[in-house]
Amino acid sequence: MALPEDWIEHRREDGEPVGWIVPDGGGFRPMDILGRPLSEEPIEWLDAEERLDARGLGFLADRHRLRSADGTERPVRISQASPDGIVVVADEFGAASAVGAGAEEFHLPFPAPEGLRTA
Repeated sequence: MALPEDWIEHRREDGEPVGWIVPDGGGFRPMDILGRPLSEEPIEWLDAEERLDARGLGFLADRHRLRSADGTERPVRISQASPDGIVVVADEFGAASAVGAGAEEFHLPFPAPEGLRTA
């Protein structure tokens, strides 16, 4: 997906991108690196920056659950996240972190679908 032109990239102090700030009415909405909003309502610019900095990237290392079209869920870990798409790998029994495990990959659209959630 091509990002909308009004999405403004936000980087933490070390230069790593952690999300975007999007103008919304009289305020701004912080969007994390998966393209998900971090506020229900528009907020002030500095508050949006603080939320993105607080969210960071660490959550990407957490186990997640991926719900398929038939409603089944499986544990996954995020291996790539960008506006070009999100790649998760199957993580049954912690297999995603095993070197050479050849875990099954799933390519998801950006922003992340609702079927991908933190475990």
